[in-house]
Amino acid sequence: MISDFLRISPKIACLPIIHGSGDYAIEVRRRMLAADFDCLAVPLPPSFQSDVERAVDLLPSISAVLQDESRFLRDDELASEDDSAEEGGPSCSYVPIDPCQGVIAGLRIALQEQMPRAFIDRETACFEPQTAVLPDPYALKRVSLERFSAAVLPAIGPPRRAQQLRRCIAMGDRLRELETRHSSILFICSLIDWPWIRDAYRERSTLGEDDDSVEPTRIATVNAATLAFFLGELPFVTAAYEQARANLDDDENLSIDGVKSLVLAARDRYRGDLKSLARAVTPKLMSLYFQYVRNLALVERRMTPDLYSLVVAAQQVFGDQFALHVAETAREYLDTGPAPFARMQMGLGQARLPDGEVVAMKNRLPGQAVVWRRCELRPRPLRPEQLRWRMQWNPYSQCSWPPEDVSIERFRTHVKDAALALLGNDLARTEKFTTSLKDGLDLRETLRNWHTGELYVKIFPPVRGSLDCVIMLFDAPADPRDYPWRITWHAESHDESTLSFFATDFLKETVGPGIALSTYGGAMFLFPPRPIRDIWRDRRFDFTDTLEERLIAAGCFYSREKHVALLSAAPPGPGIRRLARKYRRKLVHIPMSRFSQATIQQLRMFHVLNGREVRSFAAHFIRRA
Repeated sequence: MISDFLRISPKIACLPIIHGSGDYAIEVRRRMLAADFDCLAVPLPPSFQSDVERAVDLLPSISAVLQDESRFLRDDELASEDDSAEEGGPSCSYVPIDPCQGVIAGLRIALQEQMPRAFIDRETACFEPQTAVLPDPYALKRVSLERFSAAVLPAIGPPRRAQQLRRCIAMGDRLRELETRHSSILFICSLIDWPWIRDAYRERSTLGEDDDSVEPTRIATVNAATLAFFLGELPFVTAAYEQARANLDDDENLSIDGVKSLVLAARDRYRGDLKSLARAVTPKLMSLYFQYVRNLALVERRMTPDLYSLVVAAQQVFGDQFALHVAETAREYLDTGPAPFARMQMGLGQARLPDGEVVAMKNRLPGQAVVWRRCELRPRPLRPEQLRWRMQWNPYSQCSWPPEDVSIERFRTHVKDAALALLGNDLARTEKFTTSLKDGLDLRETLRNWHTGELYVKIFPPVRGSLDCVIMLFDAPADPRDYPWRITWHAESHDESTLSFFATDFLKETVGPGIALSTYGGAMFLFPPRPIRDIWRDRRFDFTDTLEERLIAAGCFYSREKHVALLSAAPPGPGIRRLARKYRRKLVHIPMSRFSQATIQQLRMFHVLNGREVRSFAAHFIRRA
């Protein structure tokens, strides 16, 4: 039941809502089904009634009811107050047929229950939407609608524009007319209009003037790719509300559970898209991600996160690729089949109508004040663009991207230092303490000889020699069908290594004009650089059976040092060690588990440029993993 606090009169119960909120839509449904009303009044003009009710019947197909605004029938008083309004530009006011819109949810139930509906707003030739910064509607899960409205009431200022005041007076006047025909009326209105409509009703204010002359309305289906600019909730979350409604599932907490489902769906698509190249999305990292999202929401004084918080947190925790999947998944809505009306494309305060005209858009049911922020993400190119770039590729001009060269060379140096440290550990010895602690106290040996009272110290003699060959096996055993590209690249400068590697076919993943993406399966680095023959065409290594064996054989052959560093997930087997002994070399194994798997996955992905001139604009197209 609705308390006296929300009643305008004994016959009129009011539900002040925040437009575009799924939590308020659920509250409207609960209140309407818990009481008996013989009329539903909504804050929309009568000219919209026919098309709005027709579009509501077609849900879950998302559409907009449009009304062209006159460029000349502009209210003089309104024009003097609205200095920011565009003069002479085409504009439309519209009603969003959004399942998470409280007014639309109420009309949907009223149509199903065959309850009379009354559209009581004033007809305006040039509508001025009123938004405000209001508390997060998720508070309704713990606080009643009456307490929520009472808490917000002191912060609701008086009407800022003459049109808003006239509309409130007109709606109060028409509510008095409805009282003469109905005994129990439910009025759904905006939270920021509610106090002034109540005051206009009780003071029995009247305008004494007719409504504006307005254009007829029409319906347009909203393009699914632009629903993020149209709906109050995220399209994915809105689809979750519709699926729960169709399956009779619990939807009381979908404003949070829907966000969790969104992230999990993005994770599955991320794994399916990148497969073995995807970063490990572990439960621990997911817990860290959701904690980060919660903190971002609290910083913005919200209880539920917005799309910006979800994407920024995904970018910081999992990288650009995962953030891109979160953004793309959030924009997806239900497949509702063929569009019942001509399609329009929505944008930031603008729309491209079915006839191609771009107009300014004004929401008749405006909700929270929205702030759009920029987040730098590289979108995936469309398939036709990839095919065009692939056809334009010059096979005789290829080079690498310098930032990735620097990263892989730093990692090579890190692996070499780890191998030298292991060589030093093999030469370590322990002796009794005499006059110096040498390289530190050996606790294990000291405790073993505790009964003698002697101290023992460690000695790490300097490592003799160095390492000039580092071999990295990222995927072992490697399937030759997955890594058809095998080549030897010579260094462009003295800071780079001579590089031989096997990798995926870069032409299958073009990311920009003259820019392709490939993935290392394995690589051999010789530093200082030196000219060598292409190991993949050198007949001296034809005795090997696998890609890894050929890489190791070439590394041992061209190495000038006794030891060769080998980075791999598993230690080399007896056959690999015999292969190294054939060239009188010894492999120093570095487990891949010593390094971050996210770093390994990022280093494996590298870009091939179709000429040095491409380096000038490659950063605009290259996306980080």
